[in-house]
Amino acid sequence: MFAVYAQHPSSDDPLGALRFGERPAATAPDDTWTVVTVKAAGLNHHDLWTLRGAGLPADRYPMTLGGEASGTDEEGNEVIVGAVIAAPRWSHEPVRDPAHTLLSEGAPGTFAERVAVPRHVLAVKPPEFTHAEAACVTGTWLTAYRMLFTKSGLTPGDTVLIQGAGGGVSTALARLARAAGFRVWVTSRSAEKRVAAELLGAHAAFPCGRPLPEPVDAVMESVGRATWSHSLRSVRPGGTVVVTGATTGADPIAHLNRIFWNELKIVGSTSGTLDELRRLLAFMTEHGLRPDIADELPFTDAREGFGRLLDGDVVGKIAFHW
Repeated sequence: MFAVYAQHPSSDDPLGALRFGERPAATAPDDTWTVVTVKAAGLNHHDLWTLRGAGLPADRYPMTLGGEASGTDEEGNEVIVGAVIAAPRWSHEPVRDPAHTLLSEGAPGTFAERVAVPRHVLAVKPPEFTHAEAACVTGTWLTAYRMLFTKSGLTPGDTVLIQGAGGGVSTALARLARAAGFRVWVTSRSAEKRVAAELLGAHAAFPCGRPLPEPVDAVMESVGRATWSHSLRSVRPGGTVVVTGATTGADPIAHLNRIFWNELKIVGSTSGTLDELRRLLAFMTEHGLRPDIADELPFTDAREGFGRLLDGDVVGKIAFHW
């Protein structure tokens, strides 16, 4: 079957490791797994990290990329593929399965004609969603949902700061936060992305690093080194910084004195549970929310999509389709 895959790790030239071609057919290892025919799949920064060699041992290459998808199962049902592969009993709360993995890490990913997944990671695709929209939910919107509604401690009327407007997670955060009744502030280096964020629902947008009019109740942090100091300066005493990524680097100055003096809560958040995914889909359906898709490209043009993500030339998500 045809697939988009990383031939080898390449930190200096990630696109040089990208391939489109024949890969072994997807097969279910036992009856607890099934094979999904992929209709569409969403592109994430994780796919770029895999091309760079981050988080994946060299002996696992070549590796089919992709961590989220929408398609049809072997019974013809339209389904959404959950990104996290773990035991059926697993939940992020209160104990995380130490054996969990992601598609395109422990098993081939979703950038293929078909993908094998455990049956228990599938959710029913709402009929209101196109396959491209459904394929862009688990990698970003589910992450955003968990950050806002499970981890942040925010209540309607609170102010939330979202660092790095324009990316998939930050865009989903802004849309969900506005629908939930939060006051939504965002930051971006790009004036164009700040305007786009306000059009998508943010109440105000600020250049990165600029002092805010007042402290916020919580910060949603996925940028890392470039915004970490600003995040800690921006949150009120006793407030929360929810961390789900570090696209500009994972080793910023800690500023421990600010953390303990202001009794800040630093909370990690990763992906989401299947129950959270179902609640997210219900919330999106009720509020008429859909993923913001920057472009839909055929898998044969995947290099273009990867190049745009690498250059930062994306507001929302890029979806691939067959």
